[in-house]
Amino acid sequence: MKNFNLVEMYKKHHEINHRSGFSLLEKERGSLLVKLVGQNKNILDIGCRDGVLTKYFAKNNNVLGVDVDDNALRLANKTLGIQTIQMDLNGDWTELNYKKFDIIVAGEILEHLYYPDKVLEKIKNHLVLGGMFIGSVPNAFSLKNRLRYLFGQKKNTPLEDPTHINQFSYKNIKNLMDEYFRDMKIVGLGRAGFLAKIFPNLFAFDLFFICRYE
Repeated sequence: MKNFNLVEMYKKHHEINHRSGFSLLEKERGSLLVKLVGQNKNILDIGCRDGVLTKYFAKNNNVLGVDVDDNALRLANKTLGIQTIQMDLNGDWTELNYKKFDIIVAGEILEHLYYPDKVLEKIKNHLVLGGMFIGSVPNAFSLKNRLRYLFGQKKNTPLEDPTHINQFSYKNIKNLMDEYFRDMKIVGLGRAGFLAKIFPNLFAFDLFFICRYE
């Protein structure tokens, strides 16, 4: 019953918030994904939904998309032709049959998890040596968001989304990734442009992480 409720919750969340075919900073994140992924790779895209970001790296790669929303997965399969598996990331990942991947992608996923550290352990277990873990999280503690919190405002902040269980600052996500990956960097994304890249902790809307398993 617990699993069923989680599935229905995300289906409803995606439908109400018109998430089909939409992704925040899609072109900016998509451009980075294209450069980082390359071709002829085995890729696991966790939380891929309908493949709105997956489309940027699906061509000439072997992609497996997983999500809890099977309706969204059917769209990803239909439009991109990728393999898909319905899976709860909080589970044991036995659906993957211990398969390893060159790259694992998690775009705006970690903030939805109760124990992101446990999921990072599973991610490492499914990466080949030298493989990459790439993705992003909202910068919940940007300067704009801090000012909104100061005035008790959740609107237009990551706190507004009830499915965001964890909130990350630049320091939070860096410390978390440092526990599992020695080679790691974070790129700030957003409308602030060069300020987001120079001072991602304050001006980035999104924090894009690039981790290599060595």
